[in-house]
Amino acid sequence: MIKLASEAEATLSSFYEEMRDKGAPRLRAAAWAAFSELGLPSRRVESWHYTDLRAAMSRPAPLATASHAALSLPRTHDSLRLVTLDGVFRPDLSDIARLPEGVLVQSLRETLTKGEPHVLSALASADIGAQDSVLTLNAALMQDGVVVEIAPGASIGRAIELATIASADAAQSTYTRALIMLGEGAQATLIETLGALSAAPAQDNSALVLRLAENAQVDLVTHLSGGVDHSIRVASLLAHLDAGAKIASFALIEGEGLNRRQIFARLDGELASARFNGATLGRGRLHADTTLIVDHSKPNGASRECFRNILDDQSVGVFQGKIIVRSGAQKTDGVMQSKAVLLSDGATMNNKPELEIFADDVQCGHGATCGRLDKDQLFYLSARGLPRREAEALLIEGFAIEAMEALEDEQLKAFLVDRVSDWLSRRIAR
Repeated sequence: MIKLASEAEATLSSFYEEMRDKGAPRLRAAAWAAFSELGLPSRRVESWHYTDLRAAMSRPAPLATASHAALSLPRTHDSLRLVTLDGVFRPDLSDIARLPEGVLVQSLRETLTKGEPHVLSALASADIGAQDSVLTLNAALMQDGVVVEIAPGASIGRAIELATIASADAAQSTYTRALIMLGEGAQATLIETLGALSAAPAQDNSALVLRLAENAQVDLVTHLSGGVDHSIRVASLLAHLDAGAKIASFALIEGEGLNRRQIFARLDGELASARFNGATLGRGRLHADTTLIVDHSKPNGASRECFRNILDDQSVGVFQGKIIVRSGAQKTDGVMQSKAVLLSDGATMNNKPELEIFADDVQCGHGATCGRLDKDQLFYLSARGLPRREAEALLIEGFAIEAMEALEDEQLKAFLVDRVSDWLSRRIAR
């Protein structure tokens, strides 16, 4: 029986009634049943202890309606763009005609309506986040998104950008999901752009599902920006890696409002490897939460996590990281690190790294630090004529770039460094 414990959940129930028959009814029903048991997460839920979504979503914004506006979206890098605008995939704003051979793109809504078995199977098996109620809510209410299939052995030379944009002048709720399936030995670079073109406090719940077949490789760069005060964005990444598959991911979080990026990764094949890095640029009242679970289930896997939080004003940073090593995952190599710099007395950082190890032949470790900029380094730079704010900017930029060192795409790396530089320039100018 569906439990409606709050007014907000009653509103979400009305959203479900609207979406329940719009493709994949069984998948939606199962997801809604799971959400009904869990409800919106509060601080009582351990993985949401530092982010009270129940309080923030006490009044869900109306479900987004399709936008057919003709927009000109600025480009910051040379990529093949696939646009989801206000919850609906827009082929007219996307680079469909420019896609290379070996890449097939469809709208999620279309594939759900057709009931394509391999797509439904891939979506239904994205269960590594099954205990997260926000993710189950996304599956129950998913409006649209993209399905991208990359053929076995294909090597895509240009990055594919998944742009999920909010443009409405009034607050709306969007629930989008993208499914990317890489065939055996395929290689691709993905850019996930989550942003807003208006000052309305949007409520976005998005999910990116990655299925990597044997020896497939993907580089993923995620950029969360454009939020305003009282906006809510939860971006979930679900990655499933078969034997020998590799993922290298970097995320940059900036803007305002409540932002949570959560990662659920299962290394389900021998010799699979994953790298998840990120940086947060916090100012104003930004609440930036990065929560991840990396689950090693097979031998000889490797994972690396490196996150940097730079927090100013009244901003709040959260890092919760967990590495799980199953009993059959012998010779796992995992390292997780989180570092934060507080630039004001009002900034706050919450660190919670964890290891759960059920195998005896592993090499795993974690570390977390939080503090101010080094006074000796600041004195050294100031003594050579740099104003204090510029000296701080030089140290902060170097601190943030540490997390980008593994990026191989120089164009993307330059774009991210420019974003950090722009953030620092605005700080100096205040």
